[in-house]
Amino acid sequence: ISYRHRLNMNIGYKRVSTLTQNTCRQLVDIDNLDKIFEDKSSGKNIDDRIQLKEMIDFVRQGDTIYIHSMDRLGRNLEDLLSLVKQITNKGVTIKFIKENITFSSQNDHSPINKLLLGIMGSISQFERELILERQREGIEQAKLRGVYKGRKRVSKHKLDQVSNLVQNTH
Repeated sequence: ISYRHRLNMNIGYKRVSTLTQNTCRQLVDIDNLDKIFEDKSSGKNIDDRIQLKEMIDFVRQGDTIYIHSMDRLGRNLEDLLSLVKQITNKGVTIKFIKENITFSSQNDHSPINKLLLGIMGSISQFERELILERQREGIEQAKLRGVYKGRKRVSKHKLDQVSNLVQNTH
């Protein structure tokens, strides 16, 4: 499909943290998407999110981006604020479905929208940090009980197979 001479588009952005996860629960009620960008990468490092970069390059003034929730765009407040500003400065509207909040170049500089973005972004970051803290505590307790052994070791046979595959592809 050629998008060279296009009108305003509705664009979806989906992200999950690992290759084994899927994005099927994101944007399920949004039917009118012209194009979808999807990352299967941790939100920790924006530079690793190739589809996010492509989407930001692709969008034009008047487009609307639909995102399931704020934490799919940015895992911390600094990244979230930076990305929203970068996108809306291009004249693009962002709609966060779960939070039911919209940001655009017309309204993202208003004090109430800055406050909402800051509060919601802070809450998302706080939730993420709580989850990680509980996970670390659970692992420590499991280690004390002797039930946590860590990740299973890969057999020498599997390592040899992978090594051979890598050598044969070069």
